[in-house]
Amino acid sequence: MSYDKDLSIVISLYNEEESLPELIQWIEKVMAQEGYKYEIIMVNDGSTDASWKIIKELAAKNPAIRGICFRRNYGKSAALYHGFAAAEGRVVVTMDADLQDSPEEIPEMYRMVTEEDWDIVSGWKKQRYDNKLTKNLPSKLYNATARKVTGIKLHDMNCGLKAYKNEVVKDIEVYGEMHRYIPYLAKNAGYSKITEKPVQHQKRKYGVSKFGLERFVNGVLDLISLWFLSKFGKKPMHFFGFTGILMFLVGGIMAVWIIAEKLIQQGRGLVYRPVTEQPLFYLALVAVILGVLLFLAGFICEMISRNSSERNRYNVKEEF
Repeated sequence: MSYDKDLSIVISLYNEEESLPELIQWIEKVMAQEGYKYEIIMVNDGSTDASWKIIKELAAKNPAIRGICFRRNYGKSAALYHGFAAAEGRVVVTMDADLQDSPEEIPEMYRMVTEEDWDIVSGWKKQRYDNKLTKNLPSKLYNATARKVTGIKLHDMNCGLKAYKNEVVKDIEVYGEMHRYIPYLAKNAGYSKITEKPVQHQKRKYGVSKFGLERFVNGVLDLISLWFLSKFGKKPMHFFGFTGILMFLVGGIMAVWIIAEKLIQQGRGLVYRPVTEQPLFYLALVAVILGVLLFLAGFICEMISRNSSERNRYNVKEEF
């Protein structure tokens, strides 16, 4: 496929009025040096400051700037989804608007995608200037967990500075807070050539971070959701059915064992404990009931999956 532009730079922003002029000037300088045909897609995620006014002023001076403005704050995933849909460049680069990502990293990332044929090049902020206790340590734990679960060996999964082939961003759907796991979404879509590049991390110059510690808790929950959907999204019965049968069998065996033990002791004239007075019997009943419920849940999920518009959506690499 041929593209009219070399680069689409997608910038999601929320209340970054102070940094925008400097950021655009920095990007324009790098683009001029490299001679790229480019576009800058700025997605204003419901900012309450003058960010949108500044974007329109910058666009009036540079026709390569395109703007998208949300009526309210929807989150970074929503902003990237619309930015990806609008991107027309051969390579799509995402970066934050807070001046912590350096545009000077873009040429090398572009080269790695176009010449080395990587599907995704993710930035890796080896040396960070964030607070070590509230940002660095949780980030290391979060990334170690993400590597283990996804099988993608990236040191900084959540780095905002990334470069993608255009077809990658068109074949994935970013929603909720899944922007943290775009490489995993791409891997599940069949794009396995994913690498990373050490990038320079800048200290925040203006404003404050829009993300708190809760993002790490939310990130783990999102990771579990993505893992489950990738494994069982099209075959939920494999999970619920297996788990249900296992619990049903465990509960059934426990109940039979308790009843058989009581009957044997009764037949031998020994002192026995009534079945209904044994806590283990009620645990067995709970296991049996949960097993049946999980099995029925599997049937319901299968019916939902079979009627989903996505049930036969597969990414075709090429055909002739």
